[in-house]
Amino acid sequence: MVVNLLAMTVTLEVAEGVGTLRLHRPPMNALDVATQDRLKELAEEAGRREDVRAVVIYGGEKVFAAGADIKEMQAMDHAAMVLRARALQESFTAVARIPKPVVAAVTGYALGGGCELALCADYRVAGENAKLGQPEILLGLIPGAGGTQRLSRLIGPSRAKDLIFTGRQVKADEALTLGLVDRVVPAAEVYEAAHAWAARLAQGPTIALRAAKEAVDAGLETDIETGLALERNWFAGLFATEDRERGMRSFVEEGPGKARFL
Repeated sequence: MVVNLLAMTVTLEVAEGVGTLRLHRPPMNALDVATQDRLKELAEEAGRREDVRAVVIYGGEKVFAAGADIKEMQAMDHAAMVLRARALQESFTAVARIPKPVVAAVTGYALGGGCELALCADYRVAGENAKLGQPEILLGLIPGAGGTQRLSRLIGPSRAKDLIFTGRQVKADEALTLGLVDRVVPAAEVYEAAHAWAARLAQGPTIALRAAKEAVDAGLETDIETGLALERNWFAGLFATEDRERGMRSFVEEGPGKARFL
């Protein structure tokens, strides 16, 4: 039996409605081209699969992802990167566009591409040992996998510029203050906490969660009137779903918060 080792740099493991996208490229989970392509492939699979209702992105107990594979990038010239840059962004965008709740479980370093990957999640749980940042400026570069765009939208332009201009790393407590992560827990509890968040939402109304994610994300990219129209259309459309009927019936008959959507 021949094993494709490149295909093992990212895996998708599914249990109880939660799909875990696990990075496997020791020692630092450097995001080389093969890993980027595999990430895109599995993110799209997670989006399609009906047995995946929420997703966790995890790099392991010691490190989330320390960034791109610098040795691989060093060998690329301008022409090569012109051809590769779109595929790089598309691999991360595939994660951001998973139409289900996505949580990043961040341990150790999440730098450069690793930080950009965490930014693609809807929610970020960080270990007390986590360090995040966009150090590309120290290489004479800028973030190229969405960092200048997603980071500024998440924490605001001035805070994003501080991190991008200086290339400095922030520890978990500062990342929490900046809004770069949403929760900090002991390092040994990161995956458990992230999985619990995902598992809770995996029990929720699938179409409504998809609608909520699209309304928020797409609304951030447009003006308020267009965003309100998007929200309005999704809101009305959900009245055609079985989950809406079940949720309202449960509220009337049993009280709030007791509906079961599976």
